[in-house]
Amino acid sequence: MSEPVKKAKRVEVRAPMSGVFYRQPSPDKPPYVEKGDRVKKKQILALLETMKVFQKIKSPGEGKIVEIAAENESTLKDNDLMFVIEAD
Repeated sequence: MSEPVKKAKRVEVRAPMSGVFYRQPSPDKPPYVEKGDRVKKKQILALLETMKVFQKIKSPGEGKIVEIAAENESTLKDNDLMFVIEAD
């Protein structure tokens, strides 16, 4: 008899407010994360700039990045999808 397949839990990371989404700390630096990367709880995933203030977007838990839904330097609205993480 085969073992039941454990379905991975997917966690959506959404914009906490409107702002400009940045995948990297500065234009000459690599992105914080790429699709397929494993992340730890509270690891920085991106930045969101609102009224010249940068907010660090952090991972809510451990897992693997399975989707990066927002484009770098795009303007996001409150609750727009940024990342999908397959939780451990």
